[in-house]
Amino acid sequence: MRALVAAAEKEGEGTLRFRYVLDADLNRVRVPAAHTPRQADELWKHTCFEAFIACAAPVRSDEYLELNFSPSTEWAVYSFESYRKGMTRVGLTSRPRVEVTRATSQLVLEARVDMQGLLPQGWRASGAKLRVALSAVIEDESGPSRTGR
Repeated sequence: MRALVAAAEKEGEGTLRFRYVLDADLNRVRVPAAHTPRQADELWKHTCFEAFIACAAPVRSDEYLELNFSPSTEWAVYSFESYRKGMTRVGLTSRPRVEVTRATSQLVLEARVDMQGLLPQGWRASGAKLRVALSAVIEDESGPSRTGR
């Protein structure tokens, strides 16, 4: 892997957009094959892109969300009570739109997620501020490794 550039932004009134650009020798990266878009578990065991979201204000707690987006177009969302504790799978009202573009040395994944189906009720207060951390799991011949955050 040479570089990973990741960004998150609010798009329109109710959508979060995540964009990951991986610059690497893709012949050496294990990229999951395209699949029918669906919710799936354990995506982090292979190449996937992640977002961690927590409420910074007005309510601050240890609770956070973890979103996984696979180049296969599969996805997963989990809520946690605190760091790696109390994991619950989150069912969304509308599935994320995951789009993948692959070139010789670049893999681009964009995911758009409806915030209304994503954020807990307590986080939807007017003026709420979110903290977002982005990372990736990149699997090569030697297995998966984590980068970012």
